[in-house]
Amino acid sequence: MKLFQKLIAAPAIISIASGFAVNATEINNTDLGQFSNSSNLVSLGEFKSDTLFPGDWAYDSLKDLTNSPKFDGNSISRLEAAVELNNLIAGGEGLMNGAAITRLSDELGSELAILKGRVDGLEARVDGIEAGSFTDTTTMKGKAKFMIGGADGPDGTDEAVTMNYFWEIDLNTSFTGEDKLNVEIETGNTPDGDDLNGGLLAITDFGKDKGDVLEVSDLNYTFPLGDWTITVGDSLDASKQFTGACEFDNVVDSLSDCGTGNSVAVGGDQTISAGYDLDNGFSFGLGVSAEDGENEDGGIFTEEGEDIVALNLGYSNDAFGIAVAYSDVDVATYWGLNASYSPESVPFTISGGIELGDEDDGTDTTQWAAGLSTDLGEGTLSAGLGTDGSYEDDATYAYELSYEYPINDGMKVMPFVAIVEGEDDEEDTTVAGLQVGFKF
Repeated sequence: MKLFQKLIAAPAIISIASGFAVNATEINNTDLGQFSNSSNLVSLGEFKSDTLFPGDWAYDSLKDLTNSPKFDGNSISRLEAAVELNNLIAGGEGLMNGAAITRLSDELGSELAILKGRVDGLEARVDGIEAGSFTDTTTMKGKAKFMIGGADGPDGTDEAVTMNYFWEIDLNTSFTGEDKLNVEIETGNTPDGDDLNGGLLAITDFGKDKGDVLEVSDLNYTFPLGDWTITVGDSLDASKQFTGACEFDNVVDSLSDCGTGNSVAVGGDQTISAGYDLDNGFSFGLGVSAEDGENEDGGIFTEEGEDIVALNLGYSNDAFGIAVAYSDVDVATYWGLNASYSPESVPFTISGGIELGDEDDGTDTTQWAAGLSTDLGEGTLSAGLGTDGSYEDDATYAYELSYEYPINDGMKVMPFVAIVEGEDDEEDTTVAGLQVGFKF
């Protein structure tokens, strides 16, 4: 615009600007649209409207360059226009229109600076949050379980209805992408085993005997060593890297791991467990474990301590799995075998196992368990039976029935009932209850 035109237009523009300052809310988009379409509209470098309208060179230029639905014939704020320009620059589409991009950047420079400030502020806040949270290589998963139920059995059995809980979080961190540091923290209100009195909690072995105390229950590190996978840690089962084949999710404790809890699923304390994938479905595992050495009569791999040495061989395919294991637990040796089968022709999975023990005093023991699971509606119906622990001559048996129903991906409920036979003509114990589980 020529100088004399600016001088002529200045009073009018000043008057209009004063009107904005006095009562900007009285001017709507329609008024501005009519004003912007006027052939008498002039601009002054120091004065800019907060809004771009169709016909403005910046509006039309961005519409042509971006093809954004934002430019649909309605007005757009300068800040929104700056967002579209920033996206255009970031995406590289505007590189072939350098002159237009430069002119638009000059026009919307203040708004681009505001956007940058907001982004920098958000990044600072995110950095602050991340500084107080897990690293990118750390993940957490957790679970919480509740059980309410009661038992009816011989004198001395707690027949009162009780409610118990168990809570656990599992933290996993990788340092190389192939390793894993695992920390498990848990608590619950299940009393110590000596106080269970053969009732509901003794039969189901629900949760852990933490007595409402939060503690680290497991700390171990897994890493590859050649073709082996090695796990070393505290409060760790020697069978950590073993392959088991039992698919039955039991309620009664004596039926766990299809009756092979001293061999295929042998426990431990200070442990080194190793697994080797032999390909073609076969796997091999070995584990060595010792007492933690906290008491004066024990120690890690000492004559006074109780050590565990165990071996495992497993095979599995889409329909069938089998595992065999040997363990020496100082006071006895065990051979265990468990297996599962899911035939394609029928909608169920059957699992079973047997374990033979040879104690140091010459006593031979046996225990076994079997379970059947099938889909029923949205849930899974399971039935199991087996010996109530190991036996020498005469066995007592346990039976259970449960139905697990998923409410959603992270929550499930499971009503159950179980019967455990009494010893020496004692009355059988019947337990019934409901478990509710959460995973997060």
